[in-house]
Amino acid sequence: MQTDLLEQSESKKSIIHSRYGFTTVILVLLVITFLSVGAAVSFGQVDIPVSQSYRILLHHITGIQIGDAQELTSGSYVDIIWKIRFPRVLMAMFIGAGLTLCGTIMQAAVQNPLADPYILGISSGASLGATFAILIGFGSMGLLGQTGIAFWAFAGAVGASLLVLLLASAGGKMTSVKLVLAGMVINALCTAFANFIVYFANNAEGIKTVTFWTMGSLAASSWDKLPLIGVAVLLSVIFFLLQSRVLNTMLLGDEAAVTLGINLSVYRKAYMILTALITGVMVASCGMIGFVGLIIPHMVRGLVGSDHRRLLPASILFGAIFLIWTDVIARTIVPNVELPIGIITALIGAPMFMYMLIKKGYAFGGRS
Repeated sequence: MQTDLLEQSESKKSIIHSRYGFTTVILVLLVITFLSVGAAVSFGQVDIPVSQSYRILLHHITGIQIGDAQELTSGSYVDIIWKIRFPRVLMAMFIGAGLTLCGTIMQAAVQNPLADPYILGISSGASLGATFAILIGFGSMGLLGQTGIAFWAFAGAVGASLLVLLLASAGGKMTSVKLVLAGMVINALCTAFANFIVYFANNAEGIKTVTFWTMGSLAASSWDKLPLIGVAVLLSVIFFLLQSRVLNTMLLGDEAAVTLGINLSVYRKAYMILTALITGVMVASCGMIGFVGLIIPHMVRGLVGSDHRRLLPASILFGAIFLIWTDVIARTIVPNVELPIGIITALIGAPMFMYMLIKKGYAFGGRS
């Protein structure tokens, strides 16, 4: 009887029940993602007809020629689309998918529906590293060249995450509660050190750069930066799609996992380290973009349920679509001005999160 009630509770929270319905959702999301990538390159300070954008992309990717050959191979539209906007849209797609993936994993690993990719102090560690590089001057030193800021941001993100894991493991077994508390402590410390550097820095331009970087931006996206992000996100997606059984077990708790012969402590540490590395790479490339990993998994969970076999692929695609169009809003909402994308995600994410809190749509599975 109790099992039947739990199943009914889960079915009420999931709109899509059948395998056919879920397959349809994934196909629709794939089509929307494909169409979004092609359409998003048309919008910006210079508007380009959507049909022409699709023809240019089709020609450069597949070699298929539709229309005037000169329009597809030369001219300002081709340079804008292929050299500037297309790598930026692809970056938005990968970052959105990666942040949503990490958010979904974090929420399961720490059994906290309020978790997101920055729960381990990753954002504050990256901010400290970037602030150090920009204001103290290590961002352009030595062999690192222009990648100095990204290197120090990544180092700060990984360092903060490792400190959280060490702190959470001290004095006994690492638990989800200790992870969250350790993340809060490291976050406060890194933020304090970053503010200390900013306060004593006599560099107005550097402070402006730090402020813009902490808000997140995809303006620096290029073909050179894309391979690292793409490979990191794709490999992590493949790995975690194969971990659905363990992730579902995490929602049941440690005691239930013991009866199933699964050591959640080992998996939790491994997942935390992997998500920290992935998030560190993303933060180092585009700064901090909040609310994506927090909001999207909740939205998708209400659509397909809490089973990670369905939740993960749907969340990844939904996150990619969300950030593609959020970036379009960031670079078009104010004429001749590009807003940091973190401002837009916060303006969209905060009201949605408040709505979910009011509706109590933040639970896992049958739990409330």
